[in-house]
Amino acid sequence: MMSKKVISKGNLVQNSNKTKRKLKNKKYQVIINNQKVLITLKPKQMLPVTKQQPKKLPISYHRSKKILATILKIIIISFAAFLIYVPIVVILFQSINGSKNNDVFTNFSLKWYGGLFNPEYFLNNDGHLSSSDIQAAKELQEAIFQTFTVTISSTIISTILGILFALGINALSRKKRQKMILLNNVPIVNADIVTAVTLMIIFQVFFSIFHIELGFISILISHIFFSLPYVVLSILPKLSEIDHNLYDAAVDLGCSPFKALLKVIIPAIKSGIIMGMLFAFTMSIDDFTISYFTGARLYSNVSCIIYLRKSKSLSPSVYAYNTILTFGILLVLVGYNIYVHLKNQKKKLKNNKE
Repeated sequence: MMSKKVISKGNLVQNSNKTKRKLKNKKYQVIINNQKVLITLKPKQMLPVTKQQPKKLPISYHRSKKILATILKIIIISFAAFLIYVPIVVILFQSINGSKNNDVFTNFSLKWYGGLFNPEYFLNNDGHLSSSDIQAAKELQEAIFQTFTVTISSTIISTILGILFALGINALSRKKRQKMILLNNVPIVNADIVTAVTLMIIFQVFFSIFHIELGFISILISHIFFSLPYVVLSILPKLSEIDHNLYDAAVDLGCSPFKALLKVIIPAIKSGIIMGMLFAFTMSIDDFTISYFTGARLYSNVSCIIYLRKSKSLSPSVYAYNTILTFGILLVLVGYNIYVHLKNQKKKLKNNKE
């Protein structure tokens, strides 16, 4: 039976899929000039919709837009590089400046580098330096030794504790693990001044009971306290990637729990341990706020010496120290990345051969 519908002219212009299905092989009664005409419409007979095409912009507009975007990127990158690397370049030039006056570059000299290791030998022969300058170099040498003593000790201890804490957190249930991670993140998001004052009050209360002054022990404990969370956060993602049955399999095959930990788990999370060690080292070696409040009066690192001697003469050897430290850390990072890249390439070659 044939369906009769009266449609207007506008309905004939539609060209959607829905309209095509509706009008397919059906007959319609159309009113044209006050006369009823019976017609059959098929999708092929429908009039296409004429969409207004957007105006095409000239090619020069697109080229100028790309050029402006490239110039803006170059300006932003150059400004960021200027803020980051110009201070390093200035310190480098000051470290090879023969004059102790920072405003004048007299001649090229490496005596400030020698003053880091033997101030009396390298600086005594300079007639432009006084005894106070040599004493400042000796104080800086002692501060460097104290800095590396605290940094290396706190890095080793925080790495060992971080491995144990990460293993314990990873063994917890999901809800308990989230709570422990949240608790671990508190020292990271907390302000340094708040952490420093809190630790200072705690140390003063407990150390006064045993008649111990704030010094090496208090600074070491405080450095372990704020370095430990970074080690834990670096190791946890690696623990979540390994198969949890590896440890059980190693124990079933005859390994003791400690040996299974050293032979199976530690190699699997080695990259996370290395990253955690680097985080702990870099956070500890240039710390000022926490070190200043927890024992800088008796045991000062380089950052505290720079601050405490701001009103006195500071040895220019500090520029040499910062230059060696900056490029030393840079070389370690580049070497580690090259090692990882070569290791990945060897794995790919082995996989391709197999």
